[in-house]
Amino acid sequence: MNNVKTIIISSSFTLLIVSIFFTVFYFVIFAENNKINAAQVQSSNYFYNPNDTSGNYYNNSLINESRHTIVTKTVQKISPAVVGINVTEIRQYVVDPWARFFSNDPFYKHFFGDGVYNKQVKSLGSGAIISSDGYIITNDHVAGNGVKIIVTMTDGNEYDAKIIGSDPVSDITLLKIDAENLPFIPLGNSDDILIGEWVIALGNPFGLFEKSDKPTVTVGVVSATGMNLDPVENRFYLNMIQTDAAINGGNSGGPLVNSVGELIGMNTLIYSPNGAQGNVGVGFAIPINKVKRIMNELKEKGEVNRKFKTGLRIQSIDESIAKYYNLKSTRGVIITHILKNSAADKAGLLVGDIITEVNNYRINNETTMIGAINEFRTGDKLQIKIYREDKYLTKTMKLEEQ
Repeated sequence: MNNVKTIIISSSFTLLIVSIFFTVFYFVIFAENNKINAAQVQSSNYFYNPNDTSGNYYNNSLINESRHTIVTKTVQKISPAVVGINVTEIRQYVVDPWARFFSNDPFYKHFFGDGVYNKQVKSLGSGAIISSDGYIITNDHVAGNGVKIIVTMTDGNEYDAKIIGSDPVSDITLLKIDAENLPFIPLGNSDDILIGEWVIALGNPFGLFEKSDKPTVTVGVVSATGMNLDPVENRFYLNMIQTDAAINGGNSGGPLVNSVGELIGMNTLIYSPNGAQGNVGVGFAIPINKVKRIMNELKEKGEVNRKFKTGLRIQSIDESIAKYYNLKSTRGVIITHILKNSAADKAGLLVGDIITEVNNYRINNETTMIGAINEFRTGDKLQIKIYREDKYLTKTMKLEEQ
């Protein structure tokens, strides 16, 4: 019996010793881990400050650094080269509905005047500085008819701008301010755009630029390229860049840049379904390669020379024409008349030929044909794809000056 008691006491003592050992071991390891974690926390500048009333309880340099993305760095770099543009135009309004019928009648003018009055109209838009000596690009519908143009910089300075040249057909205007050593946005290559790549739109929507002297920034992706749109007030928009970066009123003329800060397009217009108000995620920009060409012509000549003739008369294809020619769709235009000895005549085009493509521009209708032709200049040779007698042919037409 005594032996049994001895064994029980011995076992209990052993268990007690083991329990004490594991307890001490646990607290030693726990304390060491706390030291390691504390060291890690201290090395990463990560701490809790209960006396901080700002709401920023945690300060983590790694998290702060991660906020500085390629987008924020690009915006910081190019924002100083984005400008707000305020324009004053003189527009004519007809107040006498009979004036158009009697405008050449001296008796009518003597008693009633010409029925037309001029009114100052103010508008706003955006622009991008493209050189250190003050050249700025924007849309023709923003500043092309301006009699007074004020450019506002991000530092709050304002400059009077003069129009070097404006091209209503392409909706591009080149301005100049008298300043030196200005920040500017480097021009990219719009032929190298990737569908889905990140893009940044900057500008002056609704005049918000003036409230803070800073451009508004929106971010999106390139949704599509090569978009051919219907003309607006005789302005033609072919090969446009589509983006879902929000573009609103006042953004026109502002830059669309890629993630490394290269100017790849000029924000120009948005698609708004009937009844829709504001941006619906479908915006369009003029490709910068087109802007470069127009800009250089405006800088050298003050205008874009389209003084050529084709000798063509065309019309869009409707269902009856498509059926008569056994066409699968109504895309394209049909030649209805050709002037003798004209460029079209010399190219071997014939009445009844159906034009489907001009230098890789797909021709959908008469307006896209006119827009495509306006992309070229006197002396250019056009490769015109036609459908004739159940065959596709390509003819070369050289644009001749009028």
